[in-house]
Amino acid sequence: MGKIRVKTFGDEEQELKEKEKLEARKQAKKAEKQSAETQTQEDFVEPVTEAVEEKAEASKTKSSYSQKAKKKAPHSKNYQNLLTLIDRAKTYTLAEALELLEKLQRGKLDETVELHLNTLTAGLSGNITLPHGTGKKTKVAIATDALIAEIEKGIINFDILVAAPEMMAKLARVAKVLGPKGLMPNPKNGTIAQNPQDIAKKYEGGQVNFKTEAKTPVMHLTVGKMSFGKEKLTQNIEALITAVKKSNIVNITLKSTMSPGIKIKI
Repeated sequence: MGKIRVKTFGDEEQELKEKEKLEARKQAKKAEKQSAETQTQEDFVEPVTEAVEEKAEASKTKSSYSQKAKKKAPHSKNYQNLLTLIDRAKTYTLAEALELLEKLQRGKLDETVELHLNTLTAGLSGNITLPHGTGKKTKVAIATDALIAEIEKGIINFDILVAAPEMMAKLARVAKVLGPKGLMPNPKNGTIAQNPQDIAKKYEGGQVNFKTEAKTPVMHLTVGKMSFGKEKLTQNIEALITAVKKSNIVNITLKSTMSPGIKIKI
């Protein structure tokens, strides 16, 4: 027969007090733990917040500096003096403009002569071999397996790339490199042909492509060097205007590398 445990009223009261003390200790430990976790989170969040704020402030400062840098720097005093030689309200004949352009030269540098056209619409394109070339030696390359391997390594030593039709599938491997640089062969600009050697000779002989910007009806073209003289520059410019067609042109500006622009009659 097992033992019988007899509890008295006093024992039950003592046990209840012990339970209350134990529960109180548990609650105290829980509160202490929660307090420690909260403090840890605060310690972590605060420096992160400060870092974010510092980064935002630095970004704001950088953005402010960038915006200031983007503001067009004022032209030099020399450039401002050259501007006084041009009648901004006048549209010059080509002969007058070329004569004035000679007076606008700022040093011994053989400056490049540029023609800037505003056209009626965007999307105009074509090519022409200038009578006297551009004065710049154009590096023309013909697409080969070896050349494609160089392009894949980031080596590009040419201004124009021409290709036979059968090479286009292979050139697709480097289209992401050539495309943004405007170097991908294209039937529209005549850089794809059965005899790419013949096309290369034309470009080396002074053939140039002309086209408007992608979203703007504007063309920027090189028409020679100041050392060409007025006669050769006149022939190049007239040939280019004929190729683009006068009916497509709204206005023309002539300038050299470092000179102000001169508006000329179409």
